[in-house]
Amino acid sequence: MNSLITNKEFYINIIMISTLVFGCFVKQGQSQENNNIPEIELNERMNLLEYRDSEITQTISTVSDWNSRKSQILKNIELVMGTCPGNERRSELDPELLEEKVFEDYIQQKWGLTPEPNDRIFVWLLIPEVHKDRCPAMLCLHPTHEMGKDVPVGFAGNSHRFYAKELCKRGYVCLSPDYGPYGENSFDPYSAGYQSATMKGVWNHIRCLDFLQSLDFVDGEKLGVIGHSLGGHNALFLAVFDERVKAVVTSCGFTTMYKYMQGNLAGWSQDKYMPRIKSVYKDNPLLVPFDFNEILAIIAPRPIFINAPVNDDNFDLSGVQDSVQSALRIYQLYGAADKITLMQPDAEHDFPDNERFMSYQFLDEIFFSE
Repeated sequence: MNSLITNKEFYINIIMISTLVFGCFVKQGQSQENNNIPEIELNERMNLLEYRDSEITQTISTVSDWNSRKSQILKNIELVMGTCPGNERRSELDPELLEEKVFEDYIQQKWGLTPEPNDRIFVWLLIPEVHKDRCPAMLCLHPTHEMGKDVPVGFAGNSHRFYAKELCKRGYVCLSPDYGPYGENSFDPYSAGYQSATMKGVWNHIRCLDFLQSLDFVDGEKLGVIGHSLGGHNALFLAVFDERVKAVVTSCGFTTMYKYMQGNLAGWSQDKYMPRIKSVYKDNPLLVPFDFNEILAIIAPRPIFINAPVNDDNFDLSGVQDSVQSALRIYQLYGAADKITLMQPDAEHDFPDNERFMSYQFLDEIFFSE
């Protein structure tokens, strides 16, 4: 598999990454809770092989070196999203089968789960009708749509988002949960102490992986995540905080902070995402202490498939290209430059048939290659 697949000629050259001209890094030791947050220094964040530690520039030449910066980036992400929960929120899942429908190629079940005390979520579980032993499983995260989890299973929305239904027909067990204010969700993350709805989503998705691993017909070592738009960035966020995710497909899910809506981060700072981007970082991309090149790099060396249409008016393509080019340096560090794939279809904010089915082939090579 090539490291980058494109539908359009483009400048990416993994040897010439040093030509990057955008980027940033918040100096360590600076308070993130006051009005004196320093603006980010350009060029530093996008060059992931260098970082500042106590005003000294450190060079990254090994995976061990990278792990030091990786830990620093994770702390910066949690400054915005809040701390990722652990055992203090982990409850018995108490799974309950609520309904079942039998289709020609698969069985669809609705389950209730308890991801943490005082919360109950509902998910669709799709099981291939014919399967051998244990199947790989995909967590299928929905785009922005009032019906939430119904979209990936084909009950609502655009057919280009029916990836749970399509993947199940290829032999994957697929699970589709609701996120935030969509579908059947009614939980208020802020009254429960979360700093962002994003982190509540990460925690729910972690618990969904727990549920998948509890199923005797799922291979718990073969878990992936796929999503479009809202689901596209939620897929990345889950992979950042849970290394059980072995492969990621993200469609129309990100661009750099400084190229998102020409640097206007109001979309990211809504209550359904990360309100600290506004309350602490003033919707200013030069103040937010992480960016998506770092998100991609943290996931390395795990495989990522990126669908980034040329005419996406939400997530600017050039910012995607900047992020991929930057993250490739870390993939190279692991000897895994072939594990990140970028598709650039001539389309708008969409997951076209060609790119969607190429992403399925990408997953098949990972999970069915043995």
